[in-house]
Amino acid sequence: MTSIAPQPNPELYSHVKVVISIIVGLCITTLLKGFAQFVQHPRRNKVSILHLGWAASLLLGMIHFWWWEFRLSMIQQWTFAIYFFVILYAILFYFLSTLLFPSDLADYTGYEDYFLSRRRWFFGFLAATLVADVIDTGLKGSAYFHSFGIEYPIRIIASLIVCVIAIITRNRRTQLTLLTLYVLYQISLIVRVYATE
Repeated sequence: MTSIAPQPNPELYSHVKVVISIIVGLCITTLLKGFAQFVQHPRRNKVSILHLGWAASLLLGMIHFWWWEFRLSMIQQWTFAIYFFVILYAILFYFLSTLLFPSDLADYTGYEDYFLSRRRWFFGFLAATLVADVIDTGLKGSAYFHSFGIEYPIRIIASLIVCVIAIITRNRRTQLTLLTLYVLYQISLIVRVYATE
């Protein structure tokens, strides 16, 4: 197999966009199906505000991710490595959504017990999305990366700290505090950055 030097091709972005939209669609479907089961079978499993809060945060995060990835059109020269990375980035969100809504809860007392027992996996994957976010933003160009100013690296570092604390502690009050801070900042960021876009 011969090596072909990558050439600028705007059609490649459309190709990548289709694959990402399939993965994002699976994530959102998983989350919405999980939310629907609470309406369909309200007494079957014990509901948890902690679990529902992170599920809602992830749904908002998926919507934000899809809007954020519109900027992939800024990449002038696609390579398989970039394509592979972007697909893996989207797959991280799929793992997060499936972690939130398992196929059954037979070994747990409810969603909160399940979530806390799997928190290391969940927050580990969430931390991985933050690292991927930095790489992804860098791929869109230096000017784009620096357009977010000092808030961007502070946000990434603070979010990673939230993930580390959430991995370490099972304390419900601490977990709820971290969730609240994370969601409030997430909403604030979306409103401030994308209000005019």
